[in-house]
Amino acid sequence: MSTTLVAYFSATGTTARVAKKLAEATGADLYEIRPQTPYTQADLDWQNKDSRSSIEMRDKASRPAMADKNAPVSGHDVIFLGFPIWWYVAPTIINTFLEAYDFSGKSIILFATSGGSGFGQAVDGLQASAPRAAIREGQVFNAGISTDELKEWAKGLNL
Repeated sequence: MSTTLVAYFSATGTTARVAKKLAEATGADLYEIRPQTPYTQADLDWQNKDSRSSIEMRDKASRPAMADKNAPVSGHDVIFLGFPIWWYVAPTIINTFLEAYDFSGKSIILFATSGGSGFGQAVDGLQASAPRAAIREGQVFNAGISTDELKEWAKGLNL
């Protein structure tokens, strides 16, 4: 087992593609954070204020249920945590994930995918959900990034 884990949430597959490449580039284990109720296209319609994602993101206390709680967190020291940027922050299911496990003493490096925005307030919005972990902002990637580029990026983190 690797001491590094790539955990990710992907609503449309973009973050999943990057996460799989990052796991390959770093020799990390891979874990998908899946919602108990998968998101539909209608759920993801950010232009509809009544869509599921819009409602969740307006409510800072929203914690969508996960499909399982089997992430192999305890056996890993470094966790790359990936997600799409929603409303300039991480989707609230990332808070659900962080609150479901003990991340004491672990390093969590965030990575994200986005249609055009940066991390915004993602780190601030997640730190309270894993207060005993060292969470740091990584990078926002596009879906076309190569495994070699991710390998170079990870090397630069000096883990």
